[in-house]
Amino acid sequence: MGALSNLRVLDLTQVLAGPYCTMLLADMGADVVKIERPGGDLIRSNPPFVDDAEEEAYGGYFQSVNRGKKSIELDFGDEEDRADFLSLVEEADIVVENYRAGTMEKYDLGYETLTEYNPDLIYSSIRGFGDPRTGETDRQGQPSFDLIAQALGGVMEITGQEDGPPTKTGPGVGDLFTATLNCIGILAAVNHRAQTGEGQYVDTGMYDSMLSFTERAIYQQSYTGEAPTRQGNSHPTLFPYDAFETADGYTVIAAFGTNHWKEVCAAMGREELAEEYPTASDRLEHREALREEMAAWTAELTNDELIDTLEGRVPVAPVQTTEEIFEDPHVHARDMLVSVEQPGADHEVEIAGNPIKMTKTSPEPRGRAPLLDEHREEVLGEETETTADD
Repeated sequence: MGALSNLRVLDLTQVLAGPYCTMLLADMGADVVKIERPGGDLIRSNPPFVDDAEEEAYGGYFQSVNRGKKSIELDFGDEEDRADFLSLVEEADIVVENYRAGTMEKYDLGYETLTEYNPDLIYSSIRGFGDPRTGETDRQGQPSFDLIAQALGGVMEITGQEDGPPTKTGPGVGDLFTATLNCIGILAAVNHRAQTGEGQYVDTGMYDSMLSFTERAIYQQSYTGEAPTRQGNSHPTLFPYDAFETADGYTVIAAFGTNHWKEVCAAMGREELAEEYPTASDRLEHREALREEMAAWTAELTNDELIDTLEGRVPVAPVQTTEEIFEDPHVHARDMLVSVEQPGADHEVEIAGNPIKMTKTSPEPRGRAPLLDEHREEVLGEETETTADD
């Protein structure tokens, strides 16, 4: 039993943002039925694969964000399939989709139509630029992906080295942060319905989400009248708060508090720096010179030596590779690597666990991602024609 085991979700999403949102719901116990277009989610065939793409049902991209869901394949252009979908809507709690604005309306399956079949329905959309129902703009209807959202929302402008080009973040935050906010909105709507009996429309736009994500840049612009830009791994208002090169890698040090600054100076054997720059504003004003002092010190130490010197006294951590993450005992103790079956391969694979921990109903991945149309008989009572993706 999960915290959301009383909820059924009809998941019409594909690629990353929508599937990540519904994955969170599935991890928390919701019965998530992934309703796939003919041929399935676009990312089923995306690499990486364990060994043989021809033998394996899907790659790691699809596995990671679709674990624990059921799958049926429906064509909304087919009257029988459309009728099957509407029969599911009648009993569903939540519908989630991430099409362009207006797509569901083309099939007469928009929010207003679906609420005729289920007045209490919570209908949620994830779009690049939101839905006209919650604020109409001339961008709606345009396609959007993570890269577009990061560019428009200011993420790329403030990410990267000072002398380098605008840079997107490694993870797809335009998708993932939007998906997480959408999940929060859905759960808020579920709580509202429990109190009032009313369903509602939940809308989360990727561009909007990136403005929320770059909140620091927004208030900096407002307060200073100057547009923030890239400054590497440093922080605009805190020092030291940066990555430092060591003899064998990089370590981050977050010692902007005066107590931590004193500890760093003591470890460096430069106690006079703590006396000469006693306040946060002093350190910020002279950050370039102080950073050079620290960088010269860290360059003589290995990551392990630097961390052994500061750990427990100052916030410090190595910049880890994924190989090091897989070896970290903390990661295993927190169940943040989860083994699941990889259909078509001869061994299991590991995917990221769920960071939400609860003492009674802790979320967890509930099995591998589904084969295309694998659950037709279970969901619709119809015999499945295929048992694998082909």
